[in-house]
Amino acid sequence: MRYRLIPAVVVIAFTVSSSPPAHAQWAVYDGANHVENVLIAARTLQQIDNQITSLANQAQMLVNQGRNLASLPLSALSTLQSTISQTTALLAQAQNIAYSVQSVERQYQQAYTSVSSSMSDSALFSQAQTRWQNSVGGFEDALKLQARVVGNIPSDSSAMTQLVSASQSSTGALQAAQAGNQLLALQSRQLSDIQAELAANGRATALQQARDAATEAESDAQYQHFSQHDAYVPGTVSMFGGSGN
Repeated sequence: MRYRLIPAVVVIAFTVSSSPPAHAQWAVYDGANHVENVLIAARTLQQIDNQITSLANQAQMLVNQGRNLASLPLSALSTLQSTISQTTALLAQAQNIAYSVQSVERQYQQAYTSVSSSMSDSALFSQAQTRWQNSVGGFEDALKLQARVVGNIPSDSSAMTQLVSASQSSTGALQAAQAGNQLLALQSRQLSDIQAELAANGRATALQQARDAATEAESDAQYQHFSQHDAYVPGTVSMFGGSGN
C-alpha cells in the first residue's frame, strides 16, 4: 500500500507544480488624467456654447437688418399729388386776370390805368363793367379755393391717422422714416393749400382795391365830360297856355 500511495502523491504534486501560475486582473484608476479629461470636455462645451450664442446673435442681427430695410406698406404720395394737382388746376381757372405777370400787366393797363377824360362815356362804362367782372370773378375764385381747402380736411385727417399709426407700429427704422417723410409731405401739401388760399384772397382784395381806385379816376373823367357841356341858359316857360314874365 505504501508503495502504491507514493506515486499518486507524486503525481498530484507534479500536477500542481507544473500548472501555470494565476495572475490577478485589477483596474488601474488615474485621477489626474480623469480630471484633465473633464476639464477638456468642459472647455469644449463652453466653446460650442459660445459659437451657438454667436450664431444666434448674428441671426438676430440679420432679422433686425431685415426689419430695418423693410419698406412701409402704406403710401399717401399719390393722394397728396392728386390733391396738389386739383388745387393747381383750380388756380389755373382764375377768371379774367390769371396768375401771370404778363397777363396782369396787360389787362391791368387796359382796365385800370387807362382811364382819361378823353374817353367816351361808352368806353368808360365798358371799362367799369370789366373791372366789376374782374372783382366778382376774383371773389368767386377765392371762395372756390377756400371750398377746396376745407374739403381736403377730412382726407388729410384720415391720411394723418393712418401714417401716425403706421409709424407707431413700424417694425424697423426704414418704415418709421418713411412714415415720417410722408407726414412731412402731408404738412407741405397743407402749407401749399394755405399759400394758394392766401394768394386767392389777396388777388380778390387787390382787384377790389384797384377797382375802387379806377372808379375815382372814372368819376373825375365823367365830371370833366359834364363840365365841357354848354352852361345852362334860363328861358321863359309857358304853363297852362299862359305867358310867363
